[in-house]
Amino acid sequence: MAPPSSNRLRPRVLLVIHDPVVRAGGPTGWRLHQVLGWNNPDDLTYRYIEDVAEVSAGRVQYDLVERVEINGFPVKEDNFVYTADSYLAAWRTRSGFHQPDAVDYHRLLGELEVIPRINSGELDEIWLFAFPYAGYHESVMGGPGAFYCNAQPLAPRWPVSQAERRFVVMGFNYERGVGEMLEDLGHRAESLLSRAFLGTRGDANLWERFTRHEQTHPGQSECGNVHFAPNSERDYDWGNKRYVQSRCDTWLNFPSLAGAARPVNCAEWGGGDIRQHHLWWFRRFSHVAGSSDGRSNNWWEYVIDPNRMA
Repeated sequence: MAPPSSNRLRPRVLLVIHDPVVRAGGPTGWRLHQVLGWNNPDDLTYRYIEDVAEVSAGRVQYDLVERVEINGFPVKEDNFVYTADSYLAAWRTRSGFHQPDAVDYHRLLGELEVIPRINSGELDEIWLFAFPYAGYHESVMGGPGAFYCNAQPLAPRWPVSQAERRFVVMGFNYERGVGEMLEDLGHRAESLLSRAFLGTRGDANLWERFTRHEQTHPGQSECGNVHFAPNSERDYDWGNKRYVQSRCDTWLNFPSLAGAARPVNCAEWGGGDIRQHHLWWFRRFSHVAGSSDGRSNNWWEYVIDPNRMA
């Protein structure tokens, strides 16, 4: 059954792809992702949109407002810009990448005239797609009262200082896959849901309870976090075959959390596959109507819209 419209989110997205032409040939030349055999950013984008719609039970339906493809490299905070030759040389030797690596977000957002579109409601978030060492954060927030979102918030100077509401900028890498895109979203979710449940303790903090795993809460494992499945013994240990007792399936019936733990191992979430683990994890996010203790039962509201919390 489709969720009621009041429980559906339709974030409006600007997609910006830095994919410079680095080799002559054909009518348009060969772009960086083609020369290096990397993924097509458009394919990744649409697979990601489909994955998020599926794991949110249709609650999140991204609206891709505009796609901008830039034939060039983004400018770093110190004004450095790669050329095709300098970037390809660094990549092929895995050395000589420019430091500091950080991109100049303020310059980029200004050139794209993003902030007026945020203020008007035409856009809600920005997706930046580029290559390794582009200088992007996985996610970062700007706007009034912006807070940590897997990175410290953007400094409130022009043009970010002109924003009238919060917004998130995602940073994706077309050398990697959809699983890594979901990981970026997962870390964003960890930051935003930690904020949403700030001030609550113990079992009343549903987010803290959701993220319990065997390493932190022996015998009380639930769903874990982005890096730790219920049975993980270290970061990214999604292929661990040991069994632990977990109450991970009770979250599929939220707001009821009744039910016994059962033995689980990596066979539940793809045997070590990053994308399959993250899909498994996101499917267990609460996404129903109503509220509990003053907080929405649809956690996607907080993940998608940073303006819904103090």
